[in-house]
Amino acid sequence: MFRKHTRRAAKAAFSISLGVALLIGLVAAGGGAAGTTRSSAVTVTIGTKNFTEEFVLGQLYKQALEAKGYKVNYNESIGSSELIDTAITSGKINFYPEYMGIIVSDLAKHPAPQPSALATYNAAKAFEEGRGLTLLNRTPFFDADSFVMLRSKAKKLHVTRISQMKKVKHFSYAGYPECKTRPTCLVGLKKVYGLKQVKFVPLSSISVYTLLNQKKITAGDGFSTDAQLQSRKYIALKDNKHIFGFQNVAPVITKQLATEGGAAFAAAVNAVSAKLTIKAIVAMNTAVSIDKKTPADVADAFLKANGLK
Repeated sequence: MFRKHTRRAAKAAFSISLGVALLIGLVAAGGGAAGTTRSSAVTVTIGTKNFTEEFVLGQLYKQALEAKGYKVNYNESIGSSELIDTAITSGKINFYPEYMGIIVSDLAKHPAPQPSALATYNAAKAFEEGRGLTLLNRTPFFDADSFVMLRSKAKKLHVTRISQMKKVKHFSYAGYPECKTRPTCLVGLKKVYGLKQVKFVPLSSISVYTLLNQKKITAGDGFSTDAQLQSRKYIALKDNKHIFGFQNVAPVITKQLATEGGAAFAAAVNAVSAKLTIKAIVAMNTAVSIDKKTPADVADAFLKANGLK
């Protein structure tokens, strides 16, 4: 998620797209005083996972809640879903944004994919509520894992769908370490698509796009809202067997926080989530990963433009 090319024209286009996205759904600010007295007694401890979009989401929820008078402790880049799940179940945090399909497939270990976004949300919420947690509303945008390649490489191999990679004798695939054990990642590629010939390359501090640019891997695990995928340089092969699932974001919170915060807290969080369209989140990801703005500054601009701060 850290592409370092495509300069003047692209930068201008991205800046324009950010401005447009920030104004989508612009609402008049107001009603901020409601629940202020109660909010001052509630402490929200937010955690995020370890990539750009999570940093943006964390800042959006953090700043919106602070604007409503909530005390917020912020813990950025805790790690993978498995690690941050441990953080919330152990009481170290009480709020974090998660992808609902990840909850169902990778945390709850449901063996079969859900048939719709609503079914995925309901299954995720039922799982979380069975262990002292719950979900607030899901976002309009979704961000699924993606099988990404250089477009030139895909053209050379004559592939547009993941299933077509079976004809490739051997290839390398990069992803975060947790990808190796997930049905929404390497496990699904091997078991569902039958891609036994893949060599897994774990990512650390270098992004999948950097490795693709350096020709060190054939493909890798990207995300559908990555700024880089808005470029013609890369392509995401079609997931024609649907291993990546429905991945809208829903804030996971403890039931204790839900009770302490009440309807005013839920409304403040849900108001942010409701504005997060695909166009808006891609623009914000782009502003951070390409234009090198900070997640805090991008979140601040978006919240102010939408009357949430």
